[in-house]
Amino acid sequence: MLPELTELADIVRQAAVQELLPRFASVKRELKSDGSLVTVADKAMQARILVTLADKWPDYRLLGEEMSTGEQAELIANPGPGLWVLDPLDGTSNFAAGIPFFSVSLALLVGGAPVLGVVYDPARDECFTAQAKLGAWLNGKPLEKPDQTLPLRLSIAAVDFKRLPPALSARFAAKPPYASQRSFGSIALDWCWVATGRFHVYLHGKQKLWDYAAGQLILAEAGGHACTLDGESVFQARNEPRSALAALDRDLFEEWRSWILEPRNGS
Repeated sequence: MLPELTELADIVRQAAVQELLPRFASVKRELKSDGSLVTVADKAMQARILVTLADKWPDYRLLGEEMSTGEQAELIANPGPGLWVLDPLDGTSNFAAGIPFFSVSLALLVGGAPVLGVVYDPARDECFTAQAKLGAWLNGKPLEKPDQTLPLRLSIAAVDFKRLPPALSARFAAKPPYASQRSFGSIALDWCWVATGRFHVYLHGKQKLWDYAAGQLILAEAGGHACTLDGESVFQARNEPRSALAALDRDLFEEWRSWILEPRNGS
């Protein structure tokens, strides 16, 4: 039997309130070997969640962002009956700078597929949750699609330009197909904001398993749509970065995907 989603959400919320919020905007930054930032808050949050989950569900192992690549590879190769995938602080640079857009992302993989997902935004006390084939919720209330659907030309797009192919970034700069664009710095929250309709379309060039495992499940269970730039399913139980384009509405997703892939289709 799977863990109760409400209990899981409470664990993440309590840990974030105690380990993250007291350190918000008051931690020193360190550089990891890949050039990304890490703080004592990332490490404390991961350690807290690891111990709590191991105590309650000892049969499940945990893969965390702040583990070594060797440890991560071993866990992906040998996940056991269930594997937690954790980003203890998604949006570390925002957190360290005092920008209130960061989150905790936790997913449970069983049989190589996500079955539970929790993304918690401590700054807004918003907890997004999902269970495979049962739905998605925000603070316990079902996520529902907005009544009004906008065309692409009127939409708000969440686009991370830094990791896109240069030619695609140049197309956006020369003739953007949307009304306006944002890039806030927490991949897990990006997925959830697409699921709520706050962002209408989404594009990211490279994200790791812990970035998207919970968020893409939340979007899917909210009725949304996503694929990679190659037209594949975004989720893979692997550590290689994945691209992602997404939208909540099917017609808008098809319009977005067609615009992005247009040069390839015409070649």
